[in-house]
Amino acid sequence: MTTPIPVYLDCDPGIDDTLALAYLLAAPNVELVGIGTVSGNTSAAQAARNTLDLLALAGAPAVPVAVGAHDHLDHPYGGGAGWVHGENGIGGVDLPRGAREPDPRTAVQLLIDLSHEYEGRLHVLTIGPLTNIAHALEADPTLPGRVAEVTAMGGAALVPGNITPAAEANVFNDPHAAAALIAADWDVTLVPLDVTMEHTLDEDQRRMLLADERPFVRAVGEVLDHYFDFYVGTYGRRTCALHDPLAAVIAAGAVTPTRAPRVPVVVDVSDGPGRGQTIADLRGQRIGVRDHDGVRTRLVLDVGSSIGQHLVDTILAG
Repeated sequence: MTTPIPVYLDCDPGIDDTLALAYLLAAPNVELVGIGTVSGNTSAAQAARNTLDLLALAGAPAVPVAVGAHDHLDHPYGGGAGWVHGENGIGGVDLPRGAREPDPRTAVQLLIDLSHEYEGRLHVLTIGPLTNIAHALEADPTLPGRVAEVTAMGGAALVPGNITPAAEANVFNDPHAAAALIAADWDVTLVPLDVTMEHTLDEDQRRMLLADERPFVRAVGEVLDHYFDFYVGTYGRRTCALHDPLAAVIAAGAVTPTRAPRVPVVVDVSDGPGRGQTIADLRGQRIGVRDHDGVRTRLVLDVGSSIGQHLVDTILAG
């Protein structure tokens, strides 16, 4: 048995966040050591409540859950994406309230504390706006030296955005924070829409979750119902993209990207139509993957196999 990867999760649950959380709890090679929440799909406070209730329903260990930034670096939080994730962020599903309350620390302090506790081993997985990470980098510029790797769901390199024609939602919500994450001196694996939109979960797989005897697993299946409705307009059928879950699977090392060059990435932080665009230097990639010298941002453009059934199988076996 290999030693599990200690993972700090920064999230905004969020339906696909919920599926990613279920996967991380079940993955045998992951030790979820802390969770911070940020405003995105819903407010940071609601995201923390959703997370605590999901953990309680799962009977999970007492993973610390800390509330992070409500507002973004250059603008206040403008409300969630109820049309995508439901008004409570989890598809309108009413979960039993867990007994635990959020950790008294901020998400920033929790991340910094964990970076000392798991120095050189901690893996940071971000599946929401990057506001907490930017605040942590400002609070402790030495943080990157204690983090083994960062995996971030966000961006769109060669495909349209999903919140504007140019931008993916996590980056668009706080482009200055995304720019700070990419500029920091650590290894970043960026998982953009280019690859996440190519991986889906279908209705038969959702029914497998609904048929499980455990309330938590059934709840994950129920939460997905709202998401499947939303994606009919994109895929023409009831299914959903696996944005955050794919980032979780990559962070866990359960799938190896087949095309993931290390290339310079610039985030448009303007207030113009390109705000939040991730501009990747992909010149010279037609003849094979070419890494740029000294670049620490890896852009995932393809993985070798579909992950939908892997997600379901791992959650059911957990």
